[in-house]
Amino acid sequence: MNGVASLDRPNLLVIMADQLRHDWLSVCGTPGVSTPAIDGLSARGVRFTNLTTNSAICVPARLALATGLRPERINAWGNEAMLQPGDTTYYQRLRDSGYRVGIVGKLDLAKRDIYNGYRGDRPQVYSWGFTHPLEAEGKMHARGHAGKPLGPYGFWLQERGLFESFCENYERRMAEIFDALTTSSAPPYAGTGLYRDSVLPSDAFEDVWLGERAVEWIQTVPDDFPWHLFVSFVGPHDPFDPPTEWADQFRDAPVPDHVAAVEAGRPGYVWPSRWGLSSEEVRAARRQYSAATALIDAQVARILDVVRKRGLEDNTYVVFTSDHGEMLGDLGLFEKSVAYDPAMRVPLIVVGPDIAPGVVDAPVELADLNPTLCDLAGLTTQPGLDARSFTPLLRNDTSSAARTVAVCSQQHYRAIRSTTHKYIANRNTHRFSRPDDPDEVYDLIADPYETRNLVVEDPETADRIVALLVALERKDAGRIAQATATP
Repeated sequence: MNGVASLDRPNLLVIMADQLRHDWLSVCGTPGVSTPAIDGLSARGVRFTNLTTNSAICVPARLALATGLRPERINAWGNEAMLQPGDTTYYQRLRDSGYRVGIVGKLDLAKRDIYNGYRGDRPQVYSWGFTHPLEAEGKMHARGHAGKPLGPYGFWLQERGLFESFCENYERRMAEIFDALTTSSAPPYAGTGLYRDSVLPSDAFEDVWLGERAVEWIQTVPDDFPWHLFVSFVGPHDPFDPPTEWADQFRDAPVPDHVAAVEAGRPGYVWPSRWGLSSEEVRAARRQYSAATALIDAQVARILDVVRKRGLEDNTYVVFTSDHGEMLGDLGLFEKSVAYDPAMRVPLIVVGPDIAPGVVDAPVELADLNPTLCDLAGLTTQPGLDARSFTPLLRNDTSSAARTVAVCSQQHYRAIRSTTHKYIANRNTHRFSRPDDPDEVYDLIADPYETRNLVVEDPETADRIVALLVALERKDAGRIAQATATP
């Protein structure tokens, strides 16, 4: 236990949305968005404006959070990656130091092993560090396989006679997407009805179900040991299908216009024309996304309420974040797996004892939550991590900020981002890559929507920016390696 007594240690509540972009909170001033509970967290704690996910896709991002290692260190390039037996998770470290460690929701540490178990407590999840698991299915995972549920949410729907209609609806949606992507006629996605409401009532929608389970967990967890609860919602991930009760509230919401598609200076895997959605269809998608986000916010409110009613506010750190973002029509794109800000920047709010309200603009990475949470729990620094605790930033100590740049990577790109510039090194590894694909450099102050690739428009300036960002990353890596070296 590293010499730390258990009863006076803080609880840790980590709430994660799936595919929530950095600016889709009403505290950010985005029109057509309503997140009062999350905004309330921001008012009580520190909001980070420059959190970069380590990978703009689920599994590598979540593996980076679990291990504190960048995806390139653990060969986690896509959703087929899995947590390896030799990789230490911060969940294990908390468990081994005397914490109860719970999960309610999606984990994605072994996505290709598709069966989560009737109770969401498959034996493997205990080895990852969880003492109280309810590992639920992700958004598409919930539709089951061969007509059978794959986890606790699917079994719950089946027991209520809702699983069959839910699966039929999702299979139809997925067939439409597949047909669109494999049909030569364009535009492939227009008119597919991808953004229809859920066939489920609100009280059977998965994020509401997860909110209920999280509330139950906090209500009933004994107070003789400190606890860490990871509440991992499955929305607002596509296909943007909130229950009608929620969607109706946003039918005419004044969502912001999307950034127009720009194909010049882009690599081949950036293919805006494949979406082919009209401006009105993009607005409809954004309203559905807003509705799904508002529903999650309502669950956050319920979770925070039970923390307050149990008298735990003064001894609980609360974190709100997401695994990666969503393009949501910007630059003509949807989903993620690109290195543009809507996909790679995510929200981060931290509230807790001795944290004064404020806004931090310094770069941080999603994986940095790993040592930060351990630090807040009183654990010593784990050697050899790529991540570094940002606890000093929670105490308004900007002099010891760990990073000047953040890195996001997948097999087909590696991006280095500062608060002012971005360099995307494109690799010829994507099925739509081209031999002449350019790298990309953006001036985020003059061009915040990343519409002008300086590698094409101003090569000399681009070269200077690349040299600077690479040098800053090397300097950061040296400082972090020194800080996390074995004593």
